[in-house]
Amino acid sequence: MKKKLLYIVNADWFFLSHRLPIAQEALRQGYDVHIACAVTDKKEVLESHGLIVHPLALERGRASLASYLASFFEIVFLLLKLRPALVHLVTIKPVLFGGIAARLTCVPACIAAVSGLGFVFLDQGIMARLRRTIVLGLYRLALGSKRTKIIFQNVDDRQTLMQGAGIKESQTVLIRGSGVSLSAYEVKPEPEGDPVVMLPARLLIDKGVREFVEAARLLQRKGINARFCLVGSTDPANPASLTDDEIQGWVRKGIIEAWGHRTDMPAVLSQANIVALPSYREGMPKVLLEAAACGRAVVTTDVAGCRDSITPDVTGLLVTVRDAASLANGLEKLILDPQRRHAMGRAGRKLAEEAFDIREVVTKHMDIYNQNG
Repeated sequence: MKKKLLYIVNADWFFLSHRLPIAQEALRQGYDVHIACAVTDKKEVLESHGLIVHPLALERGRASLASYLASFFEIVFLLLKLRPALVHLVTIKPVLFGGIAARLTCVPACIAAVSGLGFVFLDQGIMARLRRTIVLGLYRLALGSKRTKIIFQNVDDRQTLMQGAGIKESQTVLIRGSGVSLSAYEVKPEPEGDPVVMLPARLLIDKGVREFVEAARLLQRKGINARFCLVGSTDPANPASLTDDEIQGWVRKGIIEAWGHRTDMPAVLSQANIVALPSYREGMPKVLLEAAACGRAVVTTDVAGCRDSITPDVTGLLVTVRDAASLANGLEKLILDPQRRHAMGRAGRKLAEEAFDIREVVTKHMDIYNQNG
């Protein structure tokens, strides 16, 4: 009889972009693979890959206590119905709700992927500290079982939960991101003309979008010739989302270009000379792994996740978080020095081959499944 593997994740599109190759390998190795998630328009795509989909009413962003409890009990009832041998939880709410539910229903083995700690660990003030205390308590409940293995993408997040939630180091595994297909992301020559500085991300405040726009404004005032492009869309379900009106206001002023949501990232990234991600905190940003695979120099912030995705001063530059002037300075260095950019791009591709190959990421996950399932 096949072992039943259940993924619980926030949304179908996120699973397709970050976990599909792992699920496909699990299918090849004989697992019966299910996924529970909020469904947008990707249910048929998931099913076409052989996955059994269970729609889950899991609201993203801040929601009411009643909706949180409804989501939690929906997961409990699903676990009681399916009785999986192994549950893999991905993103914050599935990890918290699913981890507690897995303990209550005595799931034999649980894998929790902590791919960043979210805006709760970025907010400041008394209420923010109170929320962090509550969330750390939930992590303690969700991840405290000896049957739970926790995958971290960077050492900072691991240290935070070991100190704040009592996670044991023996429970943890470090895997640097969700991997990138090296065959899909080829190194192509940089485009000619004014350098294109690209920020590819959801258009959220904590991705550093406003600092990016201010850095563009500062460089334009200095007479630096470059194009500054946002690639991505707003996310109204996220409390940190910018508005479309704000984005279009910057476009009308000629500060940035807005390319919108794109799914053809290999082609998009090849149109950049520099990739920027001035984020406030990440797990391990997939787009920086993709930028490295494309042979593009990176400018990013010296924060958890971002600094783990580059080799500082070799594949990219680190700048101060929430500091538009520092970001502008880092971007200016690479805009004006194409030879340095090219050298960083070559080093980035080498780093991607050594550390970010999706095949290695899949192998590591299957080892965890087979040892714990």
